[in-house]
Amino acid sequence: MQGVTTEQLLPVLSPGRHRNPRRGACFMEYASYLAGLCWSDHPSCTHPSVAALARLVNDVTSDEARSRLTTLIPSVVGLVGNDPRVPLVVSALAASTALPISSEIRQRALAAGLLRCERLLANYSGPVTDRARVTVRAALDRAPGAEAWARAFEGEDSVTKPRPIAVSDEAILRASVIGIAEACVFNPDDRLVSLLTTVIAESQEILRPEPTKTGSGRVLQYT
Repeated sequence: MQGVTTEQLLPVLSPGRHRNPRRGACFMEYASYLAGLCWSDHPSCTHPSVAALARLVNDVTSDEARSRLTTLIPSVVGLVGNDPRVPLVVSALAASTALPISSEIRQRALAAGLLRCERLLANYSGPVTDRARVTVRAALDRAPGAEAWARAFEGEDSVTKPRPIAVSDEAILRASVIGIAEACVFNPDDRLVSLLTTVIAESQEILRPEPTKTGSGRVLQYT
């Protein structure tokens, strides 16, 4: 097709689902396109928790800022694995970003989720989960009223008998992303892009650990 540029052949990033690339693409549809998979907003090339956050951020980010997400799409292609830390870290980072700036009602739900994330994170060790625990505690410390409410809501035995939490559930991600988007702050787009960027980087560290070398040159892999 003479006169048609590569940019014109690529789908345009936009909110919602799309039937085909000619009608535009959400973040994960674009990822399926780059991966050469069947057109889908739930492609198999990306971890479900990362993909869930990416879809939400794509949909609530302003039209002016959404194009900034395009550079992140290649980094989620092939980002797969069954490590149980990924959904936990994704939920913890999303809720921690939203808690300090969300409305009071939404803060309570986020604080309850973060308390459970904090307890589950204590079962793991390593740089990513250590950073997530610090982030969660800092967020809860910035909203002491919400944390107090969440602890009272869970009951006195919640510390020794915490309720199970399905950290792969999109509910906490949806509450977090909407909380950021609707917060009375001047830069919600920046916060959303930063959140997704951090989540992708931390998920990569878990699912694609870089090899390290000993003094003898022997290669070791993170576990």
